[in-house]
Amino acid sequence: MTVLLFGGNGQLGQELRRALAPLGMIIATTRSGTLPDGSACETADFNDPDSLTALLDRVRPAVVVNAAAYTAVDRAEDERDAAWRANAEAPGVIARWCAAAGVPLVHYSTDYVFDGQGTRPYREDDATAPLGVYGASKLAGEQAVQAAGGRHLIFRTAWVYASHSANFMRTMLRVGAERDVLRVVADQVGTPTPAALIADVTVQALQHDGGLSGTWHLTARGETSWHGFAEAIFAEAVAAGILARAPTVEAITTADYPTPAKRPAYSHLDVDKLERDFGVTLPTWQAGLKRVLAEIA
Repeated sequence: MTVLLFGGNGQLGQELRRALAPLGMIIATTRSGTLPDGSACETADFNDPDSLTALLDRVRPAVVVNAAAYTAVDRAEDERDAAWRANAEAPGVIARWCAAAGVPLVHYSTDYVFDGQGTRPYREDDATAPLGVYGASKLAGEQAVQAAGGRHLIFRTAWVYASHSANFMRTMLRVGAERDVLRVVADQVGTPTPAALIADVTVQALQHDGGLSGTWHLTARGETSWHGFAEAIFAEAVAAGILARAPTVEAITTADYPTPAKRPAYSHLDVDKLERDFGVTLPTWQAGLKRVLAEIA
């Protein structure tokens, strides 16, 4: 079957191109029409949502996977319209086409739909209350997909990283090799999640014969702070021979590192529903980190 993948050049999109391949013909899109290896692909401009309909009409996919998004959390505070077009309006256009064509849609969302005031892992039906433009635009995207009325699989995820692309883990490895001391926020708690895990579970969900539709939380298991994640990255990187020594990681507060957009202080997502509905077993975040660093090593 033909799978249309929006956002084929992002860290999740690159993993989806690998994971989706056994399902059939993968037609990837990027805004530039070029993939990271320089090869040509379809062009999809999420800054012009209405333009996506012509692409969908031409490709006529059997499944659509939307991994494209505006993810610049801080810049979104100044670029609300751009974030809204990419994260809310474009998913709505795609979802309405999919609903009319009877095509299932996979769409990804974020822990930033919650305000971080929770005291236990967030479940799918807990009240949403985004703190900034990025989270609000992603929540509006979820609502647009649901309102379209077609079969949809919305996966909320968090703290995504990979052995490639720009992400916290790769930044820590680069900066940790250059400095003896780093300062990392210790009062924001969540779950580091490999992009490869999200992609692999997406395929398992698509292959599941239940025809399910809805919203699920998809992260690794467990929780840590950014400070705890950084310390684990360095310990594992030294053990894997990637770094010669681990720098000292000093704990700081969110107040010590002000940003334009507020982040949820606690965004651990409860993944029980996903494991139950699709029969998958999710690894701990520590096991996920070990696997990704093994790839690099």
